[in-house]
Amino acid sequence: MTPRRPSPSALVLLLVVAVIVVACSSPGGGSPSAAPASQATGSQLPADCQTAPAPTNMSAWGPPATAPQLIPVLVSNFVACGKSRMLFLFLDAQNNVKSAPDRTATFSFYNLGRDPGKAVANADGNFLWTIENERGMYAVNVDLPEAGTWGVEVKTTAPNGPSETTRLSFDVHDSSPTVGIGDKAPASKTPTLADVGGDAKKISTDANPDPDFYTTSVADAIAQHKPFMLIFATPKFCTSAQCGPTLEHFKTVAAAHPDVTFINVEPYQLKDVSGQLQPVLSDSGALTPTDISDQWGLLSEPWTFAVDRDGVVQGSYEVLASQQELDAIFPVITKGG
Repeated sequence: MTPRRPSPSALVLLLVVAVIVVACSSPGGGSPSAAPASQATGSQLPADCQTAPAPTNMSAWGPPATAPQLIPVLVSNFVACGKSRMLFLFLDAQNNVKSAPDRTATFSFYNLGRDPGKAVANADGNFLWTIENERGMYAVNVDLPEAGTWGVEVKTTAPNGPSETTRLSFDVHDSSPTVGIGDKAPASKTPTLADVGGDAKKISTDANPDPDFYTTSVADAIAQHKPFMLIFATPKFCTSAQCGPTLEHFKTVAAAHPDVTFINVEPYQLKDVSGQLQPVLSDSGALTPTDISDQWGLLSEPWTFAVDRDGVVQGSYEVLASQQELDAIFPVITKGG
């Protein structure tokens, strides 16, 4: 299946951290094994994604009688059937992030349109700092074979504290607008220093841009068979506090991987106003995605794609890639060099 790409006007480029209604905390059914992390670094659509019937019995997934101490939040903006990398965090009653490296999290997924009492897949959450020592999330790799309404039962435990089990439901779509693993990377003509007389601050809102991130365009990297990491991030106009930390993280990563080309691109249209980059706003005052964001089907920022020497996307990471994920993907995209 080839997913349709949305037009720029259809994109909603923001990092959603919205609390989803949490359901009752009673445990559910079986525990099938999860796919290995290396198999699910982004959305991989099956050849023919079916849609499950609408749920007829949601009694076990209604609001809880007692409010949980911690609320699991689905951070990922869009979930499609197939192998997916989903992001979760925990909030307390005051909306403080309580995700932590010593807090375990396991996730059991239920196809509510088929059997709301039987888990289809289980997966452990892999903790990653999205802002070092300040904010963290859990990356969960799971295979969801059908579109429709799904539920996830989340079990979490921290040292010297009681365990807690909560539930929430979410929609799974039959296709994804975002370029996925296994897709050919669009040969985007991303802005480079050559386009702006060598001044990176004319194409980047980073306060301290790394010139190497703006030397090669995506189109040139593909034509020259260079493995590359494409980072959509706008430090100045990010709708979350995450773009700057993500871009800084990849500067350190890039220094350790000179055999990989790193490319940063601003996801929104910008204009020069008295020597400063400012966003081009829509009639409603919203940030306007670029044609390049449209080509890659972005629904949120920041986002990173790992592309191999043949121009094939091998990794897709919403928000940030963990060190474990990076250690796994670099040998894949540099193979044959």
